[in-house]
Amino acid sequence: MKWLLIVFISLFSFSASAETDSTVTITNRDSIVQFAQQQLGIPYLWGGSSKSGFDCSGFVHYVFKHFGIPVSRTSRGYKDKGEEVVLTESNPGDVILFTGTNAAVRQIGHVGIILKNADGMIDFIHSSSSKKHYGVTVTRYNSSGYVKRFLRVINILK
Repeated sequence: MKWLLIVFISLFSFSASAETDSTVTITNRDSIVQFAQQQLGIPYLWGGSSKSGFDCSGFVHYVFKHFGIPVSRTSRGYKDKGEEVVLTESNPGDVILFTGTNAAVRQIGHVGIILKNADGMIDFIHSSSSKKHYGVTVTRYNSSGYVKRFLRVINILK
């Protein structure tokens, strides 16, 4: 009978910790998105990774570093990182990867963070060097020039 009680306690402990891990991930995603949005309007700065200015990877690095989550400081550093996610199943806090400005060169050259996926309508936040959307900005993926530059979405929070 004593061993049955030990097994029950062990199973209950495992379930409780699994729920806690899931809750932490959800909280981290919400916190990441909120913190990222607090950086809106900070100007683009090539090589920048602070509140005085960000390049795209500097922005993503800054946001995740705030939560103690190690990520690459360069866009190309995301090449073999994270778990790939289908674009339409992306979640807030996932990292979205694009080519550089030349879409024909299929290497990572730009990164952002998914803010929202509402039935396939995806908003992401990033630091842009575009004259039209300069600095940390939100872009609707579906109606942007980024569609032709899209490479993949990755989950780095697992």
